[in-house]
Amino acid sequence: MYAIVTAGGIPNPEDPLYTFLKGDAKALVDVAGKPMIQWVLDALNAAQQVDAIILIGLSARSGLTSAKTIHYVPNQGRMLANIVAGVNKALELDRKTEYVLVASSDIPTLKGEMVDWLVSKCMETKDEMYYGVCPREVMEARFPDSKRTYTRLKDIELCGADIHVTHVRMATERLDLWEQLIGNRKSPMRQASLVGLSAFWKIFTHSATLDELVDHVCNRLGIQGRAIVWDRAEPSMDVDKPHQLAILRADLEKQQATVKRAAKAAAKKVTTQKPVATSSSKGKKAPAKKTAAKTTSSLAKRPEGAKGKPIAKAKKVTPTSSLAKHPEGAKGKPAARKKTK
Repeated sequence: MYAIVTAGGIPNPEDPLYTFLKGDAKALVDVAGKPMIQWVLDALNAAQQVDAIILIGLSARSGLTSAKTIHYVPNQGRMLANIVAGVNKALELDRKTEYVLVASSDIPTLKGEMVDWLVSKCMETKDEMYYGVCPREVMEARFPDSKRTYTRLKDIELCGADIHVTHVRMATERLDLWEQLIGNRKSPMRQASLVGLSAFWKIFTHSATLDELVDHVCNRLGIQGRAIVWDRAEPSMDVDKPHQLAILRADLEKQQATVKRAAKAAAKKVTTQKPVATSSSKGKKAPAKKTAAKTTSSLAKRPEGAKGKPIAKAKKVTPTSSLAKHPEGAKGKPAARKKTK
């Protein structure tokens, strides 16, 4: 699947993040030693479900790295126009493309396994749009000081994610409505009013469940859609304000420190580990100690017995005859006794 990453936003002087960038693209702000978008690219590179990346708004001169191919597309000036340009590029590369992944460049804590989970979850059905949401308790458990904007429904309080899966035809139909919806993505109440007063009222009074609201909006828009409820906060934790930038910088610096400690401990374990015997050395006996020879030679040097006493010489016995050696006769027969008179 192609992953479209939107990175064309440049904060103006009224934007809270302007002082960190001063005319440069928001995607390039430093986060723990890397451009913010580089963290997103790293996650997409780690994801098995992503084949290639279509990057909108930056060029190859940005100094970004990726093991997977990046196709650069110029900034089109508006969010929807950038997404449409990305979809068109995907179709240009492969006319059989049906679904694309769309991610923003300001979710640096995103991980590859999260991307894979999203794509697999979405591809369980054949809807036209999949919109990710994160429950408030999930977000605040992971980032308690994030101060996100939440929408309260009958069964859930949630915020939107910043990575979605969509069918390519969503970029060719009702673009005027999508332009307004995307433009008001930070205001759920305004979005609801665009699809009808009933949707606005359901959100305002918290009288609809998430599934009921999705069904209502899809019927109004004439599309098939499904909400994807995340159990991870990272895909919804984007950078809009300085305090959110500070949170994610600290979080990723902590992650980097943990990785370095683990790598250092692993390297230390390898260097202190005893060498393992090779198969060629197995079964071989150690050479026998030459104790006997040593003992013999030492006795030769010191012809004394225990405690230094001289060794008594053995008396030489000379046999007088073969009978002295063998009291039997030849061939083992008993010797004849002499007769006494």
